[in-house]
Amino acid sequence: MNLLELKNKINELTGKIEDLERTVGETKRKEAIAKGEAKMSEPDFWSDANKAQNLIREINDNKSVLADYARLKEIMETLNMTYELVSMGEDMDLSEAAELVGEFESKADNLTIRLLLDKPYDKLNAIMEFHPGAGGTESQDWAQMLYRMYTRWAEQNGYKVSVLDYQDGEEAGLKSATILIAGTNAYGYLKAESGVHRLVRISPFDASARRHTSFASVSVVPEIDDSIDVDIADEDIRIDVYRSSGNGGQGVNTTDSAVRITHIPTKIVVTCQNERSQIQNRETAMRVLKGKLYQLELEKKQKEIDSLSTTNVQNAFGSQIRSYVFQPYTMVKDHRTGYETAAIGKVMDGDLNGFINAFLRENKSR
Repeated sequence: MNLLELKNKINELTGKIEDLERTVGETKRKEAIAKGEAKMSEPDFWSDANKAQNLIREINDNKSVLADYARLKEIMETLNMTYELVSMGEDMDLSEAAELVGEFESKADNLTIRLLLDKPYDKLNAIMEFHPGAGGTESQDWAQMLYRMYTRWAEQNGYKVSVLDYQDGEEAGLKSATILIAGTNAYGYLKAESGVHRLVRISPFDASARRHTSFASVSVVPEIDDSIDVDIADEDIRIDVYRSSGNGGQGVNTTDSAVRITHIPTKIVVTCQNERSQIQNRETAMRVLKGKLYQLELEKKQKEIDSLSTTNVQNAFGSQIRSYVFQPYTMVKDHRTGYETAAIGKVMDGDLNGFINAFLRENKSR
């Protein structure tokens, strides 16, 4: 990097930080932190544990945004100072400035994406379901590959994964699985992943080594907390209990602890067999059901918005959103945004942020 390149980069980055200054809302976030910390000192703060945890999560999120923004300002000050010193004749190595430019661009990009997650449901935990399409073992194996991909993404990005329900495939893979991914903005990021995922590869289950196309669906709904009301009438649900049959350990299969809840008006069915306690499984299944019903309402509202728009990017559950090609070449392509990469190994190991960020930028109103 030479002096002219540094000057041009500083001008470019100055525009980015000015845009962020308008969206970060530094003063409001500091006021929200102070107000929240004052509430934390009240003697009855923990009387409502869920409300308390939500407030702590909000405070930590605001602090994290401000810390990232402060780091960006610090980098800008260093770059400006470096430019002034070199302009005055100081003999300085500009390789460090180039590294700071790279750090700025990465942090600014991540912060911009975080600030897009401003809907009341974006901050919630995410519930993900995996279902193989037609094709037996092929699709069941593909569903398990997706299951692994998203659990790896969650671990790499600091989220906690809990298995709520898991049904093994007959020969390989899985018949169905439900997981909870917990942490700030989990749903905000993962809402981009709902839909049908297509795989093209040489099948490891085909003795003739022919190329196969498989499909599996991923459904993502928010885990509803106390900040969002979803009323479910008792007469609208049917609750069945049965003996668990998953990977829950020895004790999980000895009692009728698994719970299946059917929402009669919508015919939505949810199951949970992760816990040994029937009561715990019922509570978890109800949270999943509330999330699905809330998601239905969000989709209805989005369809109303889309019907008024002349440009509509399809992202409804059930549409084919992405293709993963292993042979005759390697490529992963998102059909909604056009984002693609040849690094399929990294993607299957959880490197999904490029796809997620591209979707969020293109769908700012969702």
